[in-house]
Amino acid sequence: MTDTSAGPSLLGPAEVRLLADELGLRPTKQRGQNFVIDPNTVRRIVRESGVGEADVVVEVGPGLGSLTLALLEVVPRVVAIEIDDLLASRLPRTIAERAPGREGDLEIVGSDALKVDALPGPPPTALVANLPYNVSVPVLLHLLALLPSLERGLVMVQAEVADRLAAKPGSKVYGVPSVKAAWFADVRRAGAIGRNVFWPAPNVDSGLVAWTSHPAPLGPSGGPVRREDVFAVVDAAFAQRRKALRGALRAIAPAASVDEALAGAGVDPLARGESLVIDHFVAVAEALAATGWSATARSGKARTRATDSQEKSPGSPGEENA
Repeated sequence: MTDTSAGPSLLGPAEVRLLADELGLRPTKQRGQNFVIDPNTVRRIVRESGVGEADVVVEVGPGLGSLTLALLEVVPRVVAIEIDDLLASRLPRTIAERAPGREGDLEIVGSDALKVDALPGPPPTALVANLPYNVSVPVLLHLLALLPSLERGLVMVQAEVADRLAAKPGSKVYGVPSVKAAWFADVRRAGAIGRNVFWPAPNVDSGLVAWTSHPAPLGPSGGPVRREDVFAVVDAAFAQRRKALRGALRAIAPAASVDEALAGAGVDPLARGESLVIDHFVAVAEALAATGWSATARSGKARTRATDSQEKSPGSPGEENA
């Protein structure tokens, strides 16, 4: 990292609009483009994330560079994933102009974050991002699975999604995102963000979600359990929230296997998914696997049916069942 006498010059409302005008940029709802125009907000995000001089940070959707510049105030390297070629091509010049000498500390990956299968350079230790709201949960879960080196992170998402990710059993918003996030990390709500710090202002509230990674849960036998199997059980348990577990799981496994697995896992067959923690789902998946069932074996047959029946949140494709 190159030392500079002054930190990066952050982007305010005037600078963001000037950059947008230069590029002929019209933010699109399709890509969830709402740019942060308040320096205090991006500094708050960096501060709440807890990153520092030992971290390599992954950022998704850097856009015009508001958060990127704030990250470069405190971390030695940022790897930014940007799907928009126009934005990706302008970002290095923005860093050169506003954080002289730091251009080499930013690496841009021009790709859809959902399709990234590797990142260049040293393994990243943190994920800090203003995630595109329409795909925030799928992107977050994909990167947590792809990058086991991540130790912690903080993301800004739609407020309702933040509530789901951090929800605990028994909550009305506890569901698939809550349980799948809990597989990877201890998740917590880290605050709210007002609409007036964005351009254009979104028509939804925003929230911060922070997490600290932990090892993958082990099954009751003390051995590893396949994440694919656990997530298949989670998806089935919440596909029809009012259905008891015994009935819900029969969508993915024979009735006899389901009954045997629930008994073996010590889980009440009349319980609903919303009352279970991640360890319960792990126990059920391990017990189902012991009967010869696996998510991989059934995925080819069930993929089309599952896609057709999957519930999706309005304006947020696939987030509830990501």
